[in-house]
Amino acid sequence: MAIQTVFEFSAPTRLIFGSGALNRLSTFIEPGDPLLIVTDAGIRVAGLLDKLTSVLDEVPLSYTIFDETEANPSAETVTRCAEQYKKEGCGGIVALGGGSSMDVAKGAGILATNGGRILEYEGMNKFSNPLPFLLCIPTTYGTGSEVTPFTVITDTDRHFKITVGSDYIFPDVAILDPDLAVQLPLSVAAATGMDALTHAIEAYVCLAGNVVTRALAIQAAELIVANLRQAAASDHNIEATGNMLIAATLAGRSFGYTRLGNAHAMAHPLGAQCGIPHGIANAVLLPYVMEYNLVACPEQYAKLAQAMGISGCGASPIDMARRAVTVVKSLSSDLEIPENLKALGVQKELFEPMTEDAMKSGNIPVNPRKTSHTDILRLFEKAYG
Repeated sequence: MAIQTVFEFSAPTRLIFGSGALNRLSTFIEPGDPLLIVTDAGIRVAGLLDKLTSVLDEVPLSYTIFDETEANPSAETVTRCAEQYKKEGCGGIVALGGGSSMDVAKGAGILATNGGRILEYEGMNKFSNPLPFLLCIPTTYGTGSEVTPFTVITDTDRHFKITVGSDYIFPDVAILDPDLAVQLPLSVAAATGMDALTHAIEAYVCLAGNVVTRALAIQAAELIVANLRQAAASDHNIEATGNMLIAATLAGRSFGYTRLGNAHAMAHPLGAQCGIPHGIANAVLLPYVMEYNLVACPEQYAKLAQAMGISGCGASPIDMARRAVTVVKSLSSDLEIPENLKALGVQKELFEPMTEDAMKSGNIPVNPRKTSHTDILRLFEKAYG
């Protein structure tokens, strides 16, 4: 696939950013049928759900709560969520949480207006009816799902993550409030922040990129490297947290139009077959995939290195590209990300089936270096350590 010379770009999701932005939620919702709040038990325990419901109660706006979202959410969870939406006569959906909650909310919205099971809609543009009103409130800075036209759901029978894509999936509104993400535990901050960095880097170098998506991606990478350590290490740094939320959204808007690359193609089977959290899988794989790709696009990696704070000082593009990999490795180390797949307990006998699943991904064709089954298998082996 050649670099795009003719492209379209739109940004349909309305963004509201800033400390206290959650209080503006009622501006975008008309009183009427109940809202379905899609979240998870951890968000409830952390008190973030109470912050949302207190805003709704003041209006007042009626709502019902679905808090059964799990990591790497399953098709069965999406079905239960959609059933609750219909049973309660809901008129819109609010997703509160990380990427998993937003994926479930999107999936439930698809079923609410199109029926069937979410697995029936694998691929692009497989359903015809728009979703109900959807407002997303990210509480982590990783996924970018608040502005993307995709939902990723696990088919537990196949141990395979499917992607459903459509312009109808773009959320209507996204609220980025750093007050909701400033106290993330280090492990969550590290995983989601490195997920956002993987989005930014893969979107920047992928073959389907264009001048707009690359501008968004490189700005996201710059913000992440400059702010992730401070945001993850603190429970009060609103500025760094806000910059991370913006970076995740910029990266999401970029890859929502470009797709990604080998790291994401490989991360999905790690989640589906091994239960590895998506952000951790991406963080571990990213340096190995960058090393594999850099011979295909050294100039782009060199520009990323400069954006991430590395001075050129007369270095060649390939040397700068290698320094970009070093920046990523250093950041992961500082955030206590495991160094390799062995440290995550991944079994080598899964490499072959995970490679088969990775090769089914739409991210493989847009990876900057052409990639075969053997190449992915070798990447898994190298990432094992």
